[in-house]
Amino acid sequence: MGDRAPVRVGLVGCGFISRTYLENAARLPILDVVACADLVPKRAAALAAEFGIPRSCSVDELVADPEVEVVLNLTIPVAHAEIALAAVEAGKSVYNEKPLTIELADGRRLIELAAAKGVRVGCAPDTFLGAGLQTCRKLIDEGVIGEPVAANASMLCHGHEHWHPDPAFYYQPGGGPLFDMGPYYLTALVSLLGPVRRVAGSARASFAQRTITSRQRAGQIIDVQVPTHTTAILDFAAGPIATFVTSFDVWARESRIEIYGSEGTLAVPDPNKFGGPVRIGRPGATEWEDVSVSHGYADNSRGLGLADMAEGLRNGRPHRASGELALHVLETMHAVHDASREGRHVELTSCVDRPAPLPG
Repeated sequence: MGDRAPVRVGLVGCGFISRTYLENAARLPILDVVACADLVPKRAAALAAEFGIPRSCSVDELVADPEVEVVLNLTIPVAHAEIALAAVEAGKSVYNEKPLTIELADGRRLIELAAAKGVRVGCAPDTFLGAGLQTCRKLIDEGVIGEPVAANASMLCHGHEHWHPDPAFYYQPGGGPLFDMGPYYLTALVSLLGPVRRVAGSARASFAQRTITSRQRAGQIIDVQVPTHTTAILDFAAGPIATFVTSFDVWARESRIEIYGSEGTLAVPDPNKFGGPVRIGRPGATEWEDVSVSHGYADNSRGLGLADMAEGLRNGRPHRASGELALHVLETMHAVHDASREGRHVELTSCVDRPAPLPG
């Protein structure tokens, strides 16, 4: 992604996902991870030793470090706003794991503060920059399925307590299937169809408690504090209407996105991944047609959005996994819960352009 001087990155949050980011950063020359920090100093020191990061330190020290240009915020969702706001206040750009923040007001404040400070905000997911979804974007833009008129998306599973070493936060504010996995699906839909105009929805917590079965905390009970099954109707500004279901309450399932056009149907790959398959259902055809991906980054490339932001910092162009996109997704998720609680359509106040496609 270019040949400019690397952007110096400080990583905060040395947990489960940090290793994937660091493994991929080694393949992205625009990124130079110069420091890492964690609330548990031993964890930061171990990560620094494992990946050859020059410095491990406290979070405050990292945010104040003049060498750090971008803070990569991989903390749990409840800490996203605090860390990101501190980084921006210190004059640094920040790239958050999803969601942007938990509270919508914090997300808005973060974007406004970044604009005032002249720094950037980026946010995962960046899977929409991968080969599969970029191929889908190209097919839609070329009119292969005609005019998009509707979509159906579903993310169905039985929660993360069966594999995650410390899954309690998935059932606390900022968690649940919508806030945990919804950003992948909503970011994909917005990148393909444009911004959401209004939302209707229903949400419930089907089970009051969950039992952890993963080895580290097997047998512990989690009290559920958030909805674990949501169904939403999304009206897009460009006209399409989408149904979107997320659940931690379903055993057998097949999660997917389909875009329905006037001239055919596009089967979109798992938006939690970067590759395919991509398929088209054409009028009158009895079988799906497989489409070869037209873009790169088909493997696990988490951090691609961070690299794209770093390139933008060096050459002055907008980055794609932007804070504005993440804020629109955050408002959409809140609108689903608000619509269920209040029994009405919720009109969104934010709007965002579709991110520019990557060159094929």
